[in-house]
Amino acid sequence: MENYTPPFEITNKMLSYVSSISEKIGNINFQNNLQSKSHLRKNNRIRSVHSSLKIEANSLSLSQVRDVIDGHSVLGEKKEI
Repeated sequence: MENYTPPFEITNKMLSYVSSISEKIGNINFQNNLQSKSHLRKNNRIRSVHSSLKIEANSLSLSQVRDVIDGHSVLGEKKEI
């Protein structure tokens, strides 16, 4: 097996293609990670707002706070919403 010679030669053009493909795959993975992190940031923001409202004796539930942030109608006292 030590004397095996592959039926091709690695050229600079091939290396350029491989590095270009690797760079593009890295960019795709990075963008996918950003999308998932934005979802986490939104959930953390909703929880933070809900916790802050609880401290101020607001009676809105977590799902109601989420609906208010998303622009949906929520039943409750006007000052709490």
